[in-house]
Formats: sequence, C-alpha cells, structure tokens
Amino acid sequence: MQQSEIISNVLNELADVIAQMSQEEYSTCSVNLSGATIGQHTRHIIELFQCLHNGYLDGTVNYENRKRDTRIETDREIAILCIEDILGDIYKEDKQLTLEAEFDGKTMINVNSSYNRELIYNLEHAIHHMALIRVGINELTSITLSEKFGVAPSTIEYRRKCAQ
Repeated sequence: MQQSEIISNVLNELADVIAQMSQEEYSTCSVNLSGATIGQHTRHIIELFQCLHNGYLDGTVNYENRKRDTRIETDREIAILCIEDILGDIYKEDKQLTLEAEFDGKTMINVNSSYNRELIYNLEHAIHHMALIRVGINELTSITLSEKFGVAPSTIEYRRKCAQ
C-alpha cells in the first residue's frame, strides 16, 4: 500500500469520527487534554498538511508558519472540508524540499528533506494527535472507535503478532 493510501485511510477515519460528533463535543474543552479540544488537535493535524502543501511549489516547508485558523477547531464541518481538500492533494510527485525550523525564536535551521519524507512525518504526527483525540472522544462522547484509531501501524502489527 502506498503512503498516500495509508494517509488517506487515516484521514478518512478522522473525518468519519468528526462527522459523528456534535458541534459541542468537537469544541468542548477536555479535562483529560489539559483544557484542549478535539477541534484544536484536529486543526493542528490539518494545518501541518496545509503547510506541506503550501511549501511544495517553492520547495520550502515551515511548520511554524501555520495560520492557526480557529474556524477549523470550532466548526467540525470546516474541518471535514479541509480534510477532504488534503485528501485531494496528497498524491504529488516526490521532490526535494527544504524544511525550515525555528526553535529558539531567532535561529532558523534548514534541513534537506523530501515530499514523501514529510508526508510520512505528517502521517505519524496525525496518528499521535489522533491518540490524544481518542482520549477526548472517550471523555466527551459515546462514540465507539476502531481499535486502530490513533494507533501507529507498527503497533497494530506488533499486537497482531503477539495475539497469534
């Protein structure tokens, strides 16, 4: 399975779960998420994919330059539309990119990367945040999640082997 297909499956699962929530559940602060909302974690996932998309043409990706669009974190329908946009745009040719990162507020670090490498980073990042979203869903909703929601593929495979 191609990485874009895996990303598509993961993001479709996220969109499906968001569609099952009420607007209130999506934007309610979670005690177990230190006051964050499911919507805030979803926005963070979306905006990193958007940064990759925006940096693809000029070859430079900077994840700190996110818009931090509060509409994504407060309106689940906008979030779902953003996920659909991402899904329609991840199938790009691999190419070299420069990743810009700023860690102390003044030092810019440039690292050679590639589109496919950054897609994998975004996938792993999304799964990590979906694990946190799972915590919020369990606290705030009655939605039943699949066993794989927010779980890394390597962990799923390890669990499968252990069960045999």
